[in-house]
Amino acid sequence: MQPSYRSSTRLRQCMAAALSACWLIGTLTGCVALDPNAHADALAGPAGLHRELIDTGSFVLTAFARISRPDEPIRLYIEGDGQAWLSRTEPSLDPTPRQAEGLALAAVDPAPNVVYLARPCQFTPMAMNPRCGIPYWTGKRFAPEVVTSMNEAVRQFAAQAPGQAVELVGYSGGGALAVLVAARRTDVASIRTVAGNLDDEFVNRLHDVSSMPQSGNPIDFASRVAAIPQIHFSGADDTVVPPAVAQRFVDAAGVRCARALTIPGLAHDGGWSRRWPGLLAIAPACMAERGSALVHPRANLNSPTACASFAACSRNCSAAAADCSTSAAFCCVE
Repeated sequence: MQPSYRSSTRLRQCMAAALSACWLIGTLTGCVALDPNAHADALAGPAGLHRELIDTGSFVLTAFARISRPDEPIRLYIEGDGQAWLSRTEPSLDPTPRQAEGLALAAVDPAPNVVYLARPCQFTPMAMNPRCGIPYWTGKRFAPEVVTSMNEAVRQFAAQAPGQAVELVGYSGGGALAVLVAARRTDVASIRTVAGNLDDEFVNRLHDVSSMPQSGNPIDFASRVAAIPQIHFSGADDTVVPPAVAQRFVDAAGVRCARALTIPGLAHDGGWSRRWPGLLAIAPACMAERGSALVHPRANLNSPTACASFAACSRNCSAAAADCSTSAAFCCVE
């Protein structure tokens, strides 16, 4: 199996066919179908993230990657569910996200090795993915074969930095897959989720929608990732995946290595990338055990001098001064 290919005659043919189809529809449509790709390229290009196609056997995944230091860890972002539904009852015919929130996070990450993975059937032309169908962005979006495909893509990128750790970041449904992939690997150094769907049964009951018996539920794997340092960020104004979801997962995983942080002023989507450089400065870490008590490495969290990430958080904040102060304060929140 060829591990990856950066450009492809087949891809060019598919894109040319899509352009021709768009032209036939008429210029008044604005070729809306191609906007997500243009938006993704506009996010990725300035960050030096280059588009790739990753053949995982079951799916061909689209990735954007920048690996400049193979002697350092790889931070890998997993996209959310994208445009899985057009309405509460009507699924989309193409789950490609219109605003790729996971890619927006990756694009502001200054780490030398950053990889973004789209989900199966997102961005990649459907002609290259004959297995793609509505179930893979609805009821089977966290199915074992999806996890296998994502894990294979992680393996291929990890091979480009031999012996280095992998740091997983997942947005929304990508948070679910970050946990499910981490449960299969031994090289994951940390997990960060943003508005992560970490208990899909709870979330589906909350919104009174169908269960997903063919998908894995991340909270069922909490004990298998309990020893991995992890932070689960939620927006205080998120009504799609409310903060209670992250807290339920932390309760299941245990507090030694897992933390749930609720960020004021943020909802499910929009605004996360602006705050992300500051939030990245909060390093996932396991608590030290002293006697019968668990103690966080930054014990005196009320003192800015005791917070190792406070200054870094302030330096990395590119938003307005008030937002920067808020981001820096979260470096010391417990």
